[in-house]
Amino acid sequence: MDVVYRIGIVIAIIVAALFAVLVFVTGKGDAMSGGSGIRTTFRGKANFEDLMSRIILGLGISFMALMLLLDFISGRIHN
Repeated sequence: MDVVYRIGIVIAIIVAALFAVLVFVTGKGDAMSGGSGIRTTFRGKANFEDLMSRIILGLGISFMALMLLLDFISGRIHN
């Protein structure tokens, strides 16, 4: 179980680094704005900004899930 925990930590660090880099790359007015989700409904074809929004959302959700899983595993290791 300790090996799984260590692998999970490494994956979480990689996901966090990718998340931070993508958030910094998109900038203030790019894919992270709240109005861009509404804007995509009225356009027919998705573009790079939409793809970046989905990737960032996926990385954020996966990071939170990894943290919850690692907390659960940590509790089982230390008991």
